[in-house]
Amino acid sequence: MLIEERLAACANVFDGATSCYRWKGAVASESEFIGFAKTAILRRDEVITRIKEIHSYDTPCIVSYAIAEVSHGYLQWVQSETEAS
Repeated sequence: MLIEERLAACANVFDGATSCYRWKGAVASESEFIGFAKTAILRRDEVITRIKEIHSYDTPCIVSYAIAEVSHGYLQWVQSETEAS
């Protein structure tokens, strides 16, 4: 959905992760997937908002990382693929 809506240029999905956590006073364990969405910094807030809208969890794990370096060509591609139409 993020790709279709041009909010992200690429997403990597790692299925089969096991998450152990404490939620509402109880320890739980579930199978989950981990996703990395590559987007332009100008679209970050929109991506976060959209993930919150479509995610099944009340409190999904959404983390934004500052990138120290990125290849120029890749950055240009991400920016072009996430331009609002």
